[in-house]
This record gives sequence, structure tokens and C-alpha cells, in this order.
Amino acid sequence: MSTYYILRYHVVDDYVTKRTPYRPEHLALTDEFAKRGFLLLGGAVGDPPDSAVLVFRCPLHEIERFVELDPYVQNGVVERYTIQPWQVVTGAVHDSVA
Repeated sequence: MSTYYILRYHVVDDYVTKRTPYRPEHLALTDEFAKRGFLLLGGAVGDPPDSAVLVFRCPLHEIERFVELDPYVQNGVVERYTIQPWQVVTGAVHDSVA
């Protein structure tokens, strides 16, 4: 099975307001990737949010495609992002770890 990855978006100030015009397209994209089984979880972090985290389980190139298509990235709502592999060792959903 594919590795888990964490996509972290570092967002602009007043993110909640600035994302509004792009939110329907962004959520359609997240729904598409979730239906394909690639996107497991996602959401804003903080109050008010200063970042967002999305958890994927798919090949890295699919996450890179997600970022390229995301209207938040295309329209400057995301200042920068990182993609990191995540080694899951405990929890309700994980593969056996040697």
C-alpha cells in the first residue's frame, strides 16, 4: 500500500475570508481525491487558522497534482506548502509495521 503523506499549507493572513471565493472549487477537488481514496483527512489548523493539514495515502505524484490543481494555491491563498511522508505506527487504520 502507498505511504501516508502530510500536506501542510501555510496560508495568508485573513485566510478564512480570502479563501471564500475559491472554497467551492477547493472542496470539489478534495471530494474528488477523497472519492478516489487518496485524501483521508483535511482541515484548517488554529483559531484563527494559520495553516491547513491534509492527510493523503497515495503516490506522491498524486499529491503534487492536487497542489497544482488547488485554487487556494493558484490564487495565492496558500503562501507555501510542504509534503512529508508520515510513518503511521499506531491508531485505528494502519498497516503492520516491522
